[in-house]
Amino acid sequence: MEWLFGLLTGVLMAGGVWLILSRNLVKFLFGLVLISNVANLVIFSSGGVTEGKPPLIGESGMVDGVANSLPQALVLTAIVIGFGLVSFTLILAFRAYQAIGTVDVDEMNFAEKGYEDNTAS
Repeated sequence: MEWLFGLLTGVLMAGGVWLILSRNLVKFLFGLVLISNVANLVIFSSGGVTEGKPPLIGESGMVDGVANSLPQALVLTAIVIGFGLVSFTLILAFRAYQAIGTVDVDEMNFAEKGYEDNTAS
């Protein structure tokens, strides 16, 4: 089962990097979301996939065969951080689209150079 997670992680990471390297801001956002989910999958799979009891330990002490709760807590934290990062980037991209009128990165760069030339005069 771990090899399946590894293969899925590699394919999703390659897709996310391909999207981020595109010249479109919307594709960049989708790539960012995909890489955020890949990070969650890596953290979850690093804890090991075990079929066991929930990570609840009674008064008797340690119990064998329970799920590891640390990767689950780290994934929850990564989900919150990823959501905040994507929300900030989405608002930033929306404001850039409103100001410049395009989502193409090359045209945005050209608009910035034109703005710098106009303010220097």
